[in-house]
Amino acid sequence: MANFTLDDVRQRTYKARDAWWTVLLVDPLASRLVKFTANRTRITPNQLTVGALILGLGAAACFAVASWPWLLAGALLYHLSFTLDCMDGKIARLKGTGSVFGAWLDYIFDRVRVLACAIALMGGQYAATGNVAYIWTALAVVFLDMLRYMDALEIYKVRTQMRSTLDAARREAHALKAAAQRAGGEAPDEDIASAEEAIGDDPDADMENRVIGDDPNVALQQGFNKRFPWYARVRNVLMAGRIRPHLISGIEFQMGVFIIAPLAATVLTGAVIPIVAVSGAGLLAFELVIIYKFWLSSRDYSRNLAGLNAKIDEYRTRLPAEALEQAPAPVTTNSG
Repeated sequence: MANFTLDDVRQRTYKARDAWWTVLLVDPLASRLVKFTANRTRITPNQLTVGALILGLGAAACFAVASWPWLLAGALLYHLSFTLDCMDGKIARLKGTGSVFGAWLDYIFDRVRVLACAIALMGGQYAATGNVAYIWTALAVVFLDMLRYMDALEIYKVRTQMRSTLDAARREAHALKAAAQRAGGEAPDEDIASAEEAIGDDPDADMENRVIGDDPNVALQQGFNKRFPWYARVRNVLMAGRIRPHLISGIEFQMGVFIIAPLAATVLTGAVIPIVAVSGAGLLAFELVIIYKFWLSSRDYSRNLAGLNAKIDEYRTRLPAEALEQAPAPVTTNSG
């Protein structure tokens, strides 16, 4: 059996930035369970993923009953389900046993858990009260969860493409400059490096896979930081405790709906819909911030790419004709 320490678990599996709910309410328990599981059992990440789904479906069954003891039990099961869901990734990172299939399974089972619990919680409340607003609330929960993850995945994909395009343009510019120098031309002013800072990982998005032991990317979003200079100070304070500034993400939204709302409903009739509404409004507000930052980042990208291509054109004018024929065309962007 392995002999991982608690420090090993923290260094190898904790994300450098994570949701405050995970940092404060899940990681302290999950890290100790991961240490025990990794050292004393042969449980795989995929088995933990399946276990998280089973607990999530158990929470859904409790929610459907709608009476206060079952709502309490459902909230507890959902928190345990999420703890297992965190453990599968930690075990995979700790042991190096992650897989593409495991990532897919985790994503799909997360969506199934949310769908089942939303239908069960709101369906149970509808059966108990006859208030059709619970049906619409269930649809809203599923829609917001879907919107959040679709938006995160699409932004992640586009940002990756933007970084790849800038990297290609940067390499081409360096190569052309070196060729111009070798040809005996005067070296142009060096400002290529500025483009390296045009696109970085968004510290507020959910697609963050680096852990403390890595060298985390420091995002530099020029447009956003110029408009909101105070933001960096707030971000640094939160990140000192590993808490990302995106304070209401998909995680906090789920916990508001499936933990806080059921718990509140055990003592206050009709508390579910208001709490879901507040959670959803918070999620949308922070999503709009991410979209706004992404829009500014896309403008920085276009500006820096245009600057790089201008440099590429300048270097081309310094090359002899025979060398110019072999040079690649300037990198272009298909952004609108």
